[in-house]
Amino acid sequence: MHATLPLLKATDFPPLTRGKLDTLQVNLGYRCNQACLHCHVNAGPDRKEMMSGESVDLVLAVLRARRIAALDLTGGAPELNAHFRRLVTQARALGARVIDRCNLTILNEPGFEDLAQFLAEERVEVTASLPCYTQDNVDRQRGEHVFESSILGLRKLNALGYGSGGDLVLNLVYNPLGPYLPPAQAKLEADYKRELRERFGVTFDSLYTLANMPIARFGSTLVSHGKFASYMALLKGAHNAANLDGVMCRTLVSVDWRGFLYDCDFNQMLGIPLVVRGKPRRHLADLLHEGVDGAPVAVADHCYGCTAGQGSSCGGALA
Repeated sequence: MHATLPLLKATDFPPLTRGKLDTLQVNLGYRCNQACLHCHVNAGPDRKEMMSGESVDLVLAVLRARRIAALDLTGGAPELNAHFRRLVTQARALGARVIDRCNLTILNEPGFEDLAQFLAEERVEVTASLPCYTQDNVDRQRGEHVFESSILGLRKLNALGYGSGGDLVLNLVYNPLGPYLPPAQAKLEADYKRELRERFGVTFDSLYTLANMPIARFGSTLVSHGKFASYMALLKGAHNAANLDGVMCRTLVSVDWRGFLYDCDFNQMLGIPLVVRGKPRRHLADLLHEGVDGAPVAVADHCYGCTAGQGSSCGGALA
């Protein structure tokens, strides 16, 4: 899983320090109903790692104790976790903003027919993957018939009021199809909105453009095709120091399915732990007693993926 880590560890990336923690990003498990080429989690239908009910209880305890504003749920397909709905309902009762990083096709899986309705009732913000507005490109990256199912999922969400500019927020996520930087976010968002509205009657709120990280499945593909070094050169050559203030690791903690803490989702996949006062392997239980504000961020060469060009974060471009 961490085959690219030796290529990334020796780095000249600038040192970073954490600010105030406002988001808990929780990976509920690596199981997914898809197996996308760009996936930095190596998620898929055969993965078994899933967060337990006890760890979900700990997530809720940390939200309450730290008064964390946002709970960002990811996977795999986070909805496949048996405790997903309980976590969402109780987090919303605590007043947290809940984000579901949804792959859209899960909305059409047997047994999940009422999932969109549940998300709407709980006022969950949906951030959905759709790497292109054309079928060929999406199916090439994510699998046969994924585009058709994604459009169906979007229509279900639209029918419930998502993506109309109200309080049911629907954002889409774009990833390049290869070792390239994303295009300008604002222009691509306008293209997405026009094409999806005119061709499929679909609307959404915002588009987030994310750079592909040179780790896990995508990183291994780069290595096997002899493109790892050139992609890293592209990221480093496009480094924009102005993006350092907005990178997600300053305000977010990533939690793996076992409850261990990382500076970001990418560090989680590389097994690079969050360190506070020299103690690695921090766990959710530690957050009940000790904060992480002001701690140094663990960096490696993949961090250039967040600062290259217009920047890249869980909320899209930084510049």
